Amino acid sequence: MNNENEVLEYTDIEKLIPHRAPFLLIDKLINAVPGESATGIKAVSGGESYFAGHFPGNPVMPGVLIVEAMAQVAACVASLTLKDDQKDTLVFFATIDKTRFRKPVRPGDLLILDVQKTASKANLWKFSAKANVDSKIVAQAEFSAMIVEDDR
Repeated sequence: MNNENEVLEYTDIEKLIPHRAPFLLIDKLINAVPGESATGIKAVSGGESYFAGHFPGNPVMPGVLIVEAMAQVAACVASLTLKDDQKDTLVFFATIDKTRFRKPVRPGDLLILDVQKTASKANLWKFSAKANVDSKIVAQAEFSAMIVEDDR
């Protein structure tokens, strides 16, 4: 990715990380700077399977899935950064800290996930992330991830 304004669509994201529907939680990736940051976009649809039980009559996107969507953006940043000979890697949570949920995310919302790498040492990377809807922070978290060989 050479142009920070380039848009990576869903099928491009599938080439970067191993997640697939229904667990691929980002639809687009924009403003990606390898080794630094990216913005993920998730159009939250009323047809998402988790809304059937969370909660009937009052659908709310589970907070844990918002954090997972942040992590998937971080995994894309890592994948865009790694050299071609390191592409067979996976990114796993190591820690999740300072997580706050401020407003519910509901069907029809456009969830904007801004993720910034804050530090890295060897295969441990740290990130800070904010999730926004209508320019209002709905969630934020700091987390770290281990980048490991995919030895399936």
